[in-house]
Amino acid sequence: MARLNLNGKTLDVKVDGDTPLLWTIREQAGLTGTKYGCGVGQCGACAVHINGELQRSCSIAIKDIKPTDKIVTIEGLSPTSSTAVQKAWAAVDVPQCGYCQSGQIMAATALLAKKPKPTDADIDAAMTNICRCGTYQRIRAAVHMAADMKKA
Repeated sequence: MARLNLNGKTLDVKVDGDTPLLWTIREQAGLTGTKYGCGVGQCGACAVHINGELQRSCSIAIKDIKPTDKIVTIEGLSPTSSTAVQKAWAAVDVPQCGYCQSGQIMAATALLAKKPKPTDADIDAAMTNICRCGTYQRIRAAVHMAADMKKA
């Protein structure tokens, strides 16, 4: 049994301690916005925030999560998809297939929390998620737009 603080709510789950956080989020909590991509923490489709830090949930075992850790998934950013990043993503029409986009949005949100006005180099360094469709230029444009929206 594990206790999670997931999107501001307490969730008790019955899972093996070695179960990755990703599968607990998807199968126990029913939050399917966090995606499985590679299973080894490389692609970023499974990105969530833990205590405000971007983390790859496929590589974190439930036994390593404390009940006080605050986990935020894509569903927890905003119930109405109204954050600056989510609005910019829609305005720029970033997604092509869309599979990686929840992880991309989580990465962009974490970046803007640390660097409210990132340069192209900052974006390139922080946005390490893989997009098979190659929408990197639109991702960069959306991050800049979100930064401008937050500033206004």
